[in-house]
Amino acid sequence: MLRVNDPAQATNPTLPSVSRRFSFAAPQLRERYLIGALCVLTLSALLAPALPAAAWHIPHFVDSRTWLGVPNAGDVLSNLAFLAMGVWGSERIRARHDAPVGASWFFVGLILTCLGSGFYHLDPDMPQRLVADRLGMAVAFAGFLGIAASERISVRAGEAVLVLMMVAGLLAAWVARENLTPWVVVQFGGMALAVGLALTRPRPGALGVQLGGVIFFYVLAKLFELGDALIFEATGHIVSGHTLKHVAAALAAWPVIRSLAPAGSAPCPH
Repeated sequence: MLRVNDPAQATNPTLPSVSRRFSFAAPQLRERYLIGALCVLTLSALLAPALPAAAWHIPHFVDSRTWLGVPNAGDVLSNLAFLAMGVWGSERIRARHDAPVGASWFFVGLILTCLGSGFYHLDPDMPQRLVADRLGMAVAFAGFLGIAASERISVRAGEAVLVLMMVAGLLAAWVARENLTPWVVVQFGGMALAVGLALTRPRPGALGVQLGGVIFFYVLAKLFELGDALIFEATGHIVSGHTLKHVAAALAAWPVIRSLAPAGSAPCPH
């Protein structure tokens, strides 16, 4: 029988030490780059000059028409696209056991975005309602970055990014009532991180989520947002750019949903 101080215990492969069983593997090269990027974002959010929310221009949404008793109907009802994609994606996940890290939170975030954004657009002249809008977006964004990190780096990287961006996003959404800097860093710095991950080769065993497709629809949504009045005039007051922004942003979930197609019909990643 081996004693505690028996030197054979240190070399016997059938008796792993406690330290080896509970030790964390050293970060891979990609994980080190990710840690560096997250540190840069954190320092930017904490040290960059504050952007006072009170001095920031609250956008005027051009389509304020009422329909069926719903004020600003176009911008309110278009949020149902988030609900549809969130429910659809959640149903897809139930049939899969290999969904990437963050996918469930991504779809939950879309449903919350429908509720928060719809609530905000019912009366957009009340900037306090922006908190509800941003909280849902923060959850969806954290879920997407978790997906991106797990697809391109490692599962544990996806888990870490999901938790960190969830906490950072929710805090930034709350702080944005007075200081917009953390929210700007989370939204645009986080998207820059997503672009970097999209340009990275998928890790072995990844599901094959087309991150570039998600980013494409995000950029398209931003363009629609900037062209709110221009699109409203160009379409003869049929639809505004902000209404189309909601639809395009909701369609950003399509590449994730597509990758979660039932086994046997899922497209091959390329």
